[in-house]
Amino acid sequence: MDAPRATSRDVARLAGVAQSTVSYVLAGKGSISPETRERVRRAAEQLQYRPNLAARAMRTRRTGRVAAVMGLPAYDPAAMLAGASAAAQAAGYVMDVLHVDGSVETRSERVLELARSGQFDGVLSFTPLLPAVAEHAPTGVPVAVSETFDDDMHAAGELVDASPVVTFVEHLAALGHTRFLHVAGPSQYASAVARRDAYVATVERLGLTSLGVVEGDWSGRAGLDAIRSLPDHAPPLAVIASNDLVAVGVMRGAAERGWSVPGDVSVTGWDDAAVGPYLTPSLTTVDTDRAEAGRRAMRQLVAALNGEPAHHGLPPLTTIVWRESTAPPADRSARP
Repeated sequence: MDAPRATSRDVARLAGVAQSTVSYVLAGKGSISPETRERVRRAAEQLQYRPNLAARAMRTRRTGRVAAVMGLPAYDPAAMLAGASAAAQAAGYVMDVLHVDGSVETRSERVLELARSGQFDGVLSFTPLLPAVAEHAPTGVPVAVSETFDDDMHAAGELVDASPVVTFVEHLAALGHTRFLHVAGPSQYASAVARRDAYVATVERLGLTSLGVVEGDWSGRAGLDAIRSLPDHAPPLAVIASNDLVAVGVMRGAAERGWSVPGDVSVTGWDDAAVGPYLTPSLTTVDTDRAEAGRRAMRQLVAALNGEPAHHGLPPLTTIVWRESTAPPADRSARP
């Protein structure tokens, strides 16, 4: 049998507030502090609390539903949509996912149709829209636009934060590395450009030697070819790869040339692919919390529904996962 559903009383107990406070928070009413609202919403998410939508709809004349509009992104958006759905449910809404494609004008018109349909209390768009959409949306049906994708549905906004590249270079330099290489992603991606720029600026600021920036295509082949192109005297070397697949290609190329990882070549990736911990050596990488990106986007819509200001100053979505592929450079002069 299914476990009993959590009640608003359970949420109140976990959040340390009165049951009426839970009702006010989820209904967007009352003068509740932002800290308390956030605590209640997190408790509701943790308990997977589901309000009685039918009763609420009869009481408030609202549908209890929100729409999440997604284009055709370059990667699987499941984690992001799951995070958005969890945040919607915690606020007392059911989230419907709709996919749109075409020009920004076509997408904007489709979102306005959804806002005017009477089926949803609000619309969250993960695809860029025309600025005029918010002005033409019906009163009381907010349209929030997440800045997580650009017009080509490539990562944008918080998802292109390149600060981990700065940390990678600084940390490896502190370990004793002076020679670096960056195998970059395609320049039409904002994330690739941001990582390349962060690499170049940090290497220059620290007075390190760069063996170049090699533009690739996110593939393992790009990393393999980059290592094959290096001179024999390149190591000791630190390679900042644009993603984990490129990093695996770098590690393969190093093995072909008889260079050890991380002794001769330290390697970093990006994306925290599931295989990373099981490589030999395990791969240092960056984890991006896409579920949290979805939660933040949905909370932006919920804030608009409740007449609250959007949250700012949130921590980065990225976390560096240090593993075995990065270490101080080996002393090659001591080798026979």
